[in-house]
Amino acid sequence: MLKCLEPKLKSYKKNDYIFSLGDSFTGVGVMLEGKAVVLNQRASGDRDVISVLSPGDVFGEIVAFSELAYWPNTVQAFENCKVLLIPKSRISGECSKVCPWHRSLIENFLKLLSEKALVLNKKVQFLAIKGIREKAATYLYEKYKEIGSKDILLNLNRNDLADFLSVSRPSMSRELCKLRDEGIIDFHLNSFKILNPEALKLINQL
Repeated sequence: MLKCLEPKLKSYKKNDYIFSLGDSFTGVGVMLEGKAVVLNQRASGDRDVISVLSPGDVFGEIVAFSELAYWPNTVQAFENCKVLLIPKSRISGECSKVCPWHRSLIENFLKLLSEKALVLNKKVQFLAIKGIREKAATYLYEKYKEIGSKDILLNLNRNDLADFLSVSRPSMSRELCKLRDEGIIDFHLNSFKILNPEALKLINQL
């Protein structure tokens, strides 16, 4: 597929902007090493973390199959990383070599689009929750169900978690400390332990 797609390999340092809002869209990115975050930057200067990109993750595929000619979000390196950039024309266009793998590639992209739509739907659900305590509890309980373990290691630091939940970090930290004092959770940095899953589940149902 490399000869067919003609990708470019690029390296970025921590905090470098891989793409900024409004940049011309030239292709899809694949994270090879390191991590990056996809951000929604508002006119007020505030930002929301839409997703965290780890090795193997793809970004920009939604734009590749649309008529949009620019990046709708900002992609910033969370740490030193390497990215494989695949030209848009090589993904959504016809394969001149009638490559049998090209069809599989497009099918995989469509699957990714469906999965991203589900993630965005989950993001909307978090935004609809009004209380900070309820947002934090719901997020941790969803992670607990997702990985099937009481020990959770988040790929977001405290600032990025607050951005993802669209709350202030001090307020979120205060609510997390309350949950710890109540014996519902315990945590250190981005490592959490769910002590009482049922109590965590009930918080957003009260």
